[in-house]
Amino acid sequence: MRIAFLTAPEGVEQVELTEPWQAVVQAGHEPVLVSTESGEVQAFNHLDKADTFPVDEVVDEASTVSFGGLVLPGGVANPDFLRMDDKAVAFVKDFFEQGLPVAAICHAPWTLVEANVVRGRELTSWPSLQTDIRNAGGTWVDEQVKICEHGPNKLITSRKPDDLKAFCEAFLDVFAQEARR
Repeated sequence: MRIAFLTAPEGVEQVELTEPWQAVVQAGHEPVLVSTESGEVQAFNHLDKADTFPVDEVVDEASTVSFGGLVLPGGVANPDFLRMDDKAVAFVKDFFEQGLPVAAICHAPWTLVEANVVRGRELTSWPSLQTDIRNAGGTWVDEQVKICEHGPNKLITSRKPDDLKAFCEAFLDVFAQEARR
């Protein structure tokens, strides 16, 4: 199964990209780095520049139907940039419209808020996003991992890098279940 990882050209939290990416590879799936620009994305360790990663597909040329799921890594700047890019927001929204599973960690739900897909859903995130999620019609919970089955697709969310092990296990399990449907 191909799994999209959507990031901005700069600002993704490296560990929130690399640990889920490695989990996808170890599970025998194909991770695909999708970004708003070709070339490389610049990851960060909090506020410090970290490694760069090559972009596999540009969001305006990527098709959601070629993927079995979407992973949205966090970092403060990453989802803030993505939510200001109409094509990135449309890409995320299309996963929901297609009934495909989506996983988001830390600050990544900001992009979900912008895509107008949190209404009626329970999700978690970095605590500072609580008000944004509530204002968008979602219910924020303080849990390590939250799997929401509202609507035709499943949404898997986690709060922070400390939750990565549980996050990866949860989204891989859900993605595998959905692929068997």
